[in-house]
Amino acid sequence: MPEFAIRKIAVLTEEIFHEGGPVAKVPRRRAAAMAVVNNPFAGRYVEDLQSAMGDLKPLGLLLSDKLIAALGGDVKQIDGYGKGAIVGIAGELEHGALWHVPGGYAMRERLGDAKAIVPSAKKVGAFGSRLDVPLGHINAAYVRSHFDAMEVGISDGPRPDEILFCLAMTCGPRVHDRMGGLAAKDIKAWDGLR
Repeated sequence: MPEFAIRKIAVLTEEIFHEGGPVAKVPRRRAAAMAVVNNPFAGRYVEDLQSAMGDLKPLGLLLSDKLIAALGGDVKQIDGYGKGAIVGIAGELEHGALWHVPGGYAMRERLGDAKAIVPSAKKVGAFGSRLDVPLGHINAAYVRSHFDAMEVGISDGPRPDEILFCLAMTCGPRVHDRMGGLAAKDIKAWDGLR
């Protein structure tokens, strides 16, 4: 079993009151939970990586729990999510792809009936790199009011032999959303990817 030893966890929360227009009655809340972990595959090519996804499931659940707590603890208020990874330069992009299952399914498990694909971004980056984590509605990918991104990063990572894994969650639409399309209130049971 690979060791993804955690060096550091950080949680970032935001409340967005306006974007230059009128102040919202309810601010949009966003949060990101990041973990900087050892990359057991750094510096070498390993053919079979898929089995390591299971080793990351506890980290996905831990970061999901931290996000839910940071956003007030009520999962019914959380209606957006996304995930991402920054792989240190001794690793490869595929090491960031290890996060697809454990990150996405952990949030779905904790949030209940989330149906939409979890938007994702990953890259290989140097010390202090930043990543725009894409965000979307938890039950339908084409709810335009929830299209967004949250910039994340940690100043002292990832080191060359580390990976920064991130999960993000949101409460509410963009503060001044007015682009139409499928409204969150109109999502039907299986709109998931519509």
